[in-house]
Amino acid sequence: MLKSIVQLFFILAGGTLGVIFIPELISLLNYSSIPGWLGNPYVSALLGAVIVFAATFWVADHIVHGMRVLEEKIVRAPVTDVLFGTFGLVFGLVVAFLISLPLDSLYLPVVNSVLPIFITFFLGYFGFQFGFKKREELKSLLPAARAASTAKKKEETVPVEERAKVKILDTSVIIDGRIADVCQTGFIEGTLVIPEFVLEELQHIADSSDVLKRNRGRRGLDILNRIQKELPVNVEIYEGDFEDIHEVDSKLVKLAKIREGMVVTNDFNLNKVCDLQGVEVLNINDLANSVKPVVLPGEEMNVQVIKDGKEQDQGVAYLDDGTMIVVEGGREYISKTVQVVVTSVLQTSAGRMIFAKPKLMEKAL
Repeated sequence: MLKSIVQLFFILAGGTLGVIFIPELISLLNYSSIPGWLGNPYVSALLGAVIVFAATFWVADHIVHGMRVLEEKIVRAPVTDVLFGTFGLVFGLVVAFLISLPLDSLYLPVVNSVLPIFITFFLGYFGFQFGFKKREELKSLLPAARAASTAKKKEETVPVEERAKVKILDTSVIIDGRIADVCQTGFIEGTLVIPEFVLEELQHIADSSDVLKRNRGRRGLDILNRIQKELPVNVEIYEGDFEDIHEVDSKLVKLAKIREGMVVTNDFNLNKVCDLQGVEVLNINDLANSVKPVVLPGEEMNVQVIKDGKEQDQGVAYLDDGTMIVVEGGREYISKTVQVVVTSVLQTSAGRMIFAKPKLMEKAL
């Protein structure tokens, strides 16, 4: 999208230059063999647009890349720095305009055309530098900004490692709903960031024709409403977007890098992507697994075998917290309660699985 806008700018600029200079170029050449229709303004605009676009086609990628870099720097910069720098720039441009007005009365071609450009550029630059570098002094003039500056100084006395990082929520953890309970208990510190592109994805899910998806989307919106209105946590809606990135997960990783925050999810794949790209992650499944009762090999428990497993003679049971228990030789005990002995425990970010065998079988061995 941005590249298309840059290319459109080149086309319009080329058309304007063609209308201005191509007829003059034809008159300077004064060739009798040049067709008269080349002097037509529409033809000149078309030729100028084609020539400039072709000549600067390769420059568009570099300009877009530079604009992306500038965008990231602006997003990372504190709002007050950008705000006071902009005020300084506007002030410098206003002063430049006022200085340039008397120059219009002078009948000096070079002075009238060149000097205002230099005045505008230099005063705009110095105005921005003045607003940016004197921001602390300017903020001290405002009572509210003075209080904010004092709070910021207190925050700066805390080491960076001890500051609470922003927590960026993904779609899966919002729909899951357990994040609201975790926030209510006070285990989550810092600001919860909810990107607008995540809200859009939730809205698409809530508007789905599939009943299950629609219910999941509405549940996610209800959870967000509860977090924002009922729970004692700071919630920030991030309105930015990354137009060059289409996947929501990739946008979350990009946002986490820019904000130097943490991604909160229960998506196993997103967890791995964050690990690969060096982004900190809080996985709700890891938290749930860490607070589950510890089960050690050799422990005994009574379980009800619900169904058969994937392998031959396996049965599947579940604990009250939803943990799956694979019972070797448990197919014959389906719909029955049996005492089993834990043989091993497999625990990952995707969940926990317990392997066991009937105690009767152990006695027989």
